[in-house]
Amino acid sequence: MHTYHDCIPCFLKQALSAARLATSDPAVHEHVLRQVLIDTAAMSFDQPPPFMGQRIHQIIREATGSADPYNSVKKKYNQLGMSLYPDLKKTIGQSRNPLETAIRLSIAGNIIDLGAAESVDEAEVFSVIEQSLTQHLEGDIGAFQHAMAKAENILFLGDNAGEIVFDRLFIETLQQDHITYVVRGGPVINDATRSDAEFIGMTELVDVMDNGTDAPGTLLDQCSEPFKEAFYDADLVIAKGQGNFESLSDADQHIFFIFKVKCPVIAAHTGCPTGSMVIHEKH
Repeated sequence: MHTYHDCIPCFLKQALSAARLATSDPAVHEHVLRQVLIDTAAMSFDQPPPFMGQRIHQIIREATGSADPYNSVKKKYNQLGMSLYPDLKKTIGQSRNPLETAIRLSIAGNIIDLGAAESVDEAEVFSVIEQSLTQHLEGDIGAFQHAMAKAENILFLGDNAGEIVFDRLFIETLQQDHITYVVRGGPVINDATRSDAEFIGMTELVDVMDNGTDAPGTLLDQCSEPFKEAFYDADLVIAKGQGNFESLSDADQHIFFIFKVKCPVIAAHTGCPTGSMVIHEKH
């Protein structure tokens, strides 16, 4: 997926929000915005949005000296997810279709995305969880379940801290010995890294690897060779979140993208209204 003109205001909004999170110094905020404007003007719009997202957060880290401005925020959402875990586990266990319920909750967890919103409060998370159990799913959940049952080697690309707890619940409903979970190779926004996977117990459940890059998506030309080998060797790739959809929608692999539609650009690109829960298959 290429970068749309409507992505540009979002780049600036995200840059200012992240800069303010990292420091209260208005001079740094101005520097970040000016540098983002320069880099945006120079970028090729053939690149997916996570390409610029990566650069924005590199600029912020360089300007502030903070290696992970979202560290405390990620811990907050991981703790929130773990506090919800027992009740969500019970909800899945009591469901007539535990796997579908687990898939729905995994998609609901994708609301914890600070690249698409400046903040996500607990009330919104609770509301999305409740809605997810009955909301219409865009896509073929039957085809998704069939593909998962048939695959002998699944690569699961995670997205955000906090959301990773919902992915754990989903993975716990599957045969786990043939699943590898993937996190980012370095801090960017509130995306999950290995420390988040360790905190919520994912590393005790399945093999966890990082993709070797700090982009808020999966830019294959930047990813590590071990990740690319795992990606192309997988029978099936499950990719969570808009960033993975934006960066892998043209990849040569069998992928199921599962995410919440959180912006008008993705709504127009997919034909699914903002707020939709999407299961999008790509062969």
